[in-house]
Amino acid sequence: MAVISQCTSGTEKKHWWLSNRRIVDKYIKEARSLIATQEQSEIGSALNLLDAALAIFPRLEQALELKARSLLYLRRFKDVADMLQDHIPSLKMTNDDSGSLSSENSSQHLSREGVKLLSSFNSPSRDPSFKCFSVSDLKNKIMAGLCKNSEKEGRWRYLVLGQACCHLGLMEDAMALLQTGKRLASAALRRESICWSDDSFSLSDNSCSGEISNTINPPSTSPSRNPLTETENINQLLSHIKFLLRRQTAALAALDASLYSEAIRHFSKIVEGRRSAPQGFLAECYMHRASAYRSAGRIAESIADCNKTLALDPTCIQALDTRASLLEKIRCLPDCLHDLEHLKLLYNSILRDRKLPGPAWKRHNVRYGEIPGKLCALTIKIQELKQRVASGQTGNVDSYALIGLRRGCSRSELDRAHLLLCLRHKPDKATNFIDRCELADERDIESVKDRAKMSSLLLYRLLQKGYTNVMGTIMDEEAAEKQRKKEAAALQAAQAAAIEIQQTQESRNESDLNSSENLCCNRNNNSVENNCTTSSSSGNSSSFQGVFCRDIATVGNLLSQVRFNSPIPVKYEALSC
Repeated sequence: MAVISQCTSGTEKKHWWLSNRRIVDKYIKEARSLIATQEQSEIGSALNLLDAALAIFPRLEQALELKARSLLYLRRFKDVADMLQDHIPSLKMTNDDSGSLSSENSSQHLSREGVKLLSSFNSPSRDPSFKCFSVSDLKNKIMAGLCKNSEKEGRWRYLVLGQACCHLGLMEDAMALLQTGKRLASAALRRESICWSDDSFSLSDNSCSGEISNTINPPSTSPSRNPLTETENINQLLSHIKFLLRRQTAALAALDASLYSEAIRHFSKIVEGRRSAPQGFLAECYMHRASAYRSAGRIAESIADCNKTLALDPTCIQALDTRASLLEKIRCLPDCLHDLEHLKLLYNSILRDRKLPGPAWKRHNVRYGEIPGKLCALTIKIQELKQRVASGQTGNVDSYALIGLRRGCSRSELDRAHLLLCLRHKPDKATNFIDRCELADERDIESVKDRAKMSSLLLYRLLQKGYTNVMGTIMDEEAAEKQRKKEAAALQAAQAAAIEIQQTQESRNESDLNSSENLCCNRNNNSVENNCTTSSSSGNSSSFQGVFCRDIATVGNLLSQVRFNSPIPVKYEALSC
């Protein structure tokens, strides 16, 4: 009886196992047929079937792969990352107590050795029957295709998770995963091609990944172009990731070298490129460009980039802290106090949940252990700002620093700077950057637009208020300068009139003096002339007569000595009177 009961219990267990296996196979078969339609509603139904299959067998490889690829097709990248977060390289290398690594240091620790996701040959999950074979027999079985490749089942994780990480902005992780998956696929193809004959050689893969690889990309709408294969899609993703990482590396190097204009140029090429970039990566680039603008003294542009970062990532601690410090610098204390209160609530939620905001794979520039100290310092700073606001220091906004002008600037400089800022930060253009952003979840687009519009409107009003204040100051300075010039002109005219009156008076005095002197001179000249005429009339007649007679006698003597028509030698002494 005992033997019969044991046999019946064994058959019941075997029947239960076989029935569950048949149910799971049925679910997977139906899910494959639904996925082949490439319609989102059908793929959603396939996900429900796969969840039911995984509820029975949680580690079934085929169901896991189908679910991951279906989520990737539906662009639910966060769900893919949550499903396979244990295999993200940067997350595997972080400690539970230290929190997430910063974006600057994460790329330094990635290595190919740390990206080992698959089981090794010494793993206990391998079939122990292989221990009976020698090395040569095992090699022959592998080459002949009789041995199942241990890495074949988990190879899809590299490709699927790499694409999901790329769309989530985890560029270093995506590059490591995709390169590793591509290398493993090439190695597997080489191993399989060795044991194939010329007639059976084919590039198609009969595995599960090969059957549903076309579901990664939706079919092309144009009939002339064929849809991209999985390999082509991965190659394009890798080239785009490398291009973005090169740009980011050059920009960070320029920022570290204090070449702020060069860093701004590189970051602008990333965020304003023709091809869209992932949401997380763009938020990180906007934050770095805000730091470059802040170091260059361009406060309005730095605040605008902080606004874009917070629109894409509302829990970015660095963006809130940077914007609060910028608002405090221009003495806009109410808005600064608002950001600090928001940051305090974020710190309290982190301490309450005992983890940083967002999923585990999200990157932050702060560690969990630093939060208590930051919260204490933030509380003290908030109290100081409240005291300053209570004392009435709310209307002294530094509009010159906000617009980026020097004190004493001209009206033309103000108009030019204000026009450029209005063209860049106009509220109508506040959501244009979202067109170049690849959102991780399309359902968040409305909330992102609302946050961008609200923050841009606040900045635009602040700029208009600053322009009004600076223009009023310039008009007062111009009025004071005009009044000063008017007073100076009046004083100069009065001085010129006084000088003219003095000159006319002096000229009159000189004319009177000259007239009196001329009168005296005329009188003296008349008396002298009268005396001269009387003396000359008495003595000049005899003298002139004697000289004339002497000259006539000399001429007569000369004429008597020579002929009449001959030249007469004359001495100049004889002709002188």
